[in-house]
Amino acid sequence: MRTRPDRSTLARQGGRYVVVGGVQLLVDWAVFVALSASGLLVEPANIVGRISGAAIGFWANGRFTFASDETAVGGRQFARFALMWLATTAISTWAVGHIDDAVGLRWAWLAKPAIDMTVAAIGFVLSRHWVYRR
Repeated sequence: MRTRPDRSTLARQGGRYVVVGGVQLLVDWAVFVALSASGLLVEPANIVGRISGAAIGFWANGRFTFASDETAVGGRQFARFALMWLATTAISTWAVGHIDDAVGLRWAWLAKPAIDMTVAAIGFVLSRHWVYRR
């Protein structure tokens, strides 16, 4: 029987998710800006940036943020993470591409952190309740 986590668990996981996510966001954004500034279209630059951030996030969130007796970091969890990542990356890539087309590259650079923080909120809920579960 699974017990319901208390508020302190939610607060601990939320705090750790913010720390790991902050590192991910910085890496992702830096790669995105560097690639798009050197001429790569924003859509592929965004995907490469998100891959860079995801490489950090899957392991760190599984081992640090959501670690418990009811969670794991293995093949099943990676498959779930990959599905979540594909969906959130599609949203992020569409959004930065749309912003670039509408108002330009510099606005896409500025908007990307806000876009990715929004999809990260979805990622927190999915990670906590689905991705890392055994």
